[in-house]
Amino acid sequence: MCCPGCEAVAKAIVSGGLESFYRQRTENSSQAELIPEALQLGLYDNPKLQKSFVQPLEGEVKEASLILEGIVCAACVWLNEQHVMSLLGVKSFQINYSNHRARLQWDNSQIRLSDILNAIAAIGYQAHPFDSDRQEALQKKERSIFLRRLALAGFSMMQVMMIAVGLYSGDYYGMDGELKSFLRWVSLIMTLPVVFYSALPFFTGAWRDLKRRQLGMDVPVALAIGGAFLVSLWSTVSGEGEVYYDSVVMFTFFLLAGRFLEMLARHKAGRITEALVRLTPATAVRLDAAGVESIIPVVDLSVDDRVIIKPGEVVPADGRVLEGISSVDESLLSGESLPRDRTVGDRVTGGTLNIESPLLMQVEKVGEETMLSSVIRLLDRAQAEKPQLARLADRVAAWFVSVLLLLASMVAFWWWQHAPEDAFWVTFSVLVVSCPCALSLATPAALTAATGGLTQLGLLTTRGHALETLAQATHIVFDKTGTLTRGELQLHEVRLFSEQDKTECLQLAAALEARSEHPLAKILCHSVEHSLQVQQLRSLPGEGIEGLIEGQRYRVGRADFVLQNLQHQFVMPDGLLGTPVLLADEEHLLALFILQDQLRSEAKESIERLRELGLQVSLLSGDEPKLVRQVADELGVTEAHGGLLPEDKLAHIQALQQQGAVVAMVGDGVNDAPVLAAAQVSLAMGGGTQLAHASADMVLLSENLLHLSEGVRMARRTLNVIRQNLAWAILYNVIALPLAAMGLVAPWMAAIGMSASSLLVVVNALRLRVVKPILV
Repeated sequence: MCCPGCEAVAKAIVSGGLESFYRQRTENSSQAELIPEALQLGLYDNPKLQKSFVQPLEGEVKEASLILEGIVCAACVWLNEQHVMSLLGVKSFQINYSNHRARLQWDNSQIRLSDILNAIAAIGYQAHPFDSDRQEALQKKERSIFLRRLALAGFSMMQVMMIAVGLYSGDYYGMDGELKSFLRWVSLIMTLPVVFYSALPFFTGAWRDLKRRQLGMDVPVALAIGGAFLVSLWSTVSGEGEVYYDSVVMFTFFLLAGRFLEMLARHKAGRITEALVRLTPATAVRLDAAGVESIIPVVDLSVDDRVIIKPGEVVPADGRVLEGISSVDESLLSGESLPRDRTVGDRVTGGTLNIESPLLMQVEKVGEETMLSSVIRLLDRAQAEKPQLARLADRVAAWFVSVLLLLASMVAFWWWQHAPEDAFWVTFSVLVVSCPCALSLATPAALTAATGGLTQLGLLTTRGHALETLAQATHIVFDKTGTLTRGELQLHEVRLFSEQDKTECLQLAAALEARSEHPLAKILCHSVEHSLQVQQLRSLPGEGIEGLIEGQRYRVGRADFVLQNLQHQFVMPDGLLGTPVLLADEEHLLALFILQDQLRSEAKESIERLRELGLQVSLLSGDEPKLVRQVADELGVTEAHGGLLPEDKLAHIQALQQQGAVVAMVGDGVNDAPVLAAAQVSLAMGGGTQLAHASADMVLLSENLLHLSEGVRMARRTLNVIRQNLAWAILYNVIALPLAAMGLVAPWMAAIGMSASSLLVVVNALRLRVVKPILV
């Protein structure tokens, strides 16, 4: 049964002994529209329903991910964006042409979501909350319809072209008038389904544009097809003039073929986003307070729920491990090929795959708050936003159609004055050959392919301008802690000042720190195993811990606390790099533990690769200047500054910019957010704060610094491909338009040339999907 209502009705019929109803009826019951479409859209204003696809922002401002039906070209994207942005209360509306997904921000106190969806429907498009299954169904439907239109156009083209060969031969060798008229009527019959079915999207698109008083790319196409068909129809009925059925069907076929291949390329380029969306499972196994397992939809999970994740299952939400030890595959989300170990207390991310053993997890974030949802939002925003080159191409394409129609009118007038018999087919060729499809595809195709390739590598692009600006960067500035280092203190050195060896001193310190929750205490506890018992334990917050072990009093902690009242005084050495923790008994200092943040293993090689690309590398940090200098020397960075406040870092960035530098900033913390926002292009580490992610143009999910150099290379390749595409689109029109206006391009040649130019642009952009592996 399709729903509980139908099931209840069926049971009532059977229980009432009315089974003969189904045997006696002659046809299925008609299905009326139970809920009008306007009322269906009104349901999306329900706050409970909005929880699944709407993200609240500041105040009454909300954000939603939508999917649009009816998008066929870049002009459709422009029309929808302009129309929706004109509505009062809409803050932002950006459409990703590659997958027809839109990111909408609106003020709910000024306009309702249903009003926006109705406004989109009013101009001939349908918008719905994004759902991955629905998108797959829409794409499958789109491919199916395209194939039917294309197959019909291709079949008719072959038949009409064979007849055209006979007609052309008859013009040369001579043909009986009745036979010529018969072949024209056959051509008309074969062309009718092409014009009224295969070419229907071009006419509906043109009519939609004209109703909005816009000149989209479908307008010259519809004029060319419709005009050629009407002239041919008149010639067929009257028996005078020329027919262009072969040009009509050929143009329609090649244009559909080009758009079909472009559609496949769009679907292929957008698969990385779809793969991310599909990472979240549909159900989860929840464990209640009584220990009873139940399978529930993931959308019903709440914070603090306990969830069991079996080997081979996907983590349903963000949370923390309560029980179990296993490894988790985060490759699609972070680009890290090797599984990462997870044990009690470790965080796990929704969408990752549990590999080895069962885990019991406590849910911390659900729905739109999860890391995966955040990544998808950032990726959508990046693919929808347009860099400067894309905005320029859109502006050019917008007035190009107007100029084209004006030029076609001038060409028609000139030929009508000098050679009326050739005026129509020359004008037809001008309209066909110069359709600006390639110009509008030049940038979005390249950006979608590049962002998808980098996401697979673990470098997430969150802003549309990021790749363009990164390609032009001259300086790259690193924060130290959490960026070049792992952001986690580790035991770096143990200095002994007594007869006890290193292991004994560590055991004493670990015993004292065993019950402490301080991060430094945990580092010492994890460094050694012990079985010592501590008595009279006393903790002084911010100072240290003391207690009795086997009758001897010991202290561990800060120097001021540990060194006081010692019988043998000790002076701390100058130039100590790292965080010191001291251990002493009542008389002597026993050991000095030095904790340091460890450099990332790939940091030095990453900086070398960036230098090879011509970038100047700097290091800015709020840490001790001597420690910063030590790190810089180890990495080979000449320009390094320590002891900086956030405003000092900001001033340094602004000073570089005033000197003409294009600065890329790499950071991870809250204090880096203002600097990330000030740099022309910014990159945040994947493990950094949410504020850093929000301020950054790119996020290094893999946390592999070697991917930075690959990002720079990809950015430069992307900029080159965009320039190549724009250059080709402009060059093609500069050459093709004059030739067509002079009557040197036949209509069939114009159809092939226009389709080939668009296809070349898409194929050239798809080269960016190939990402070379990082060699470590």
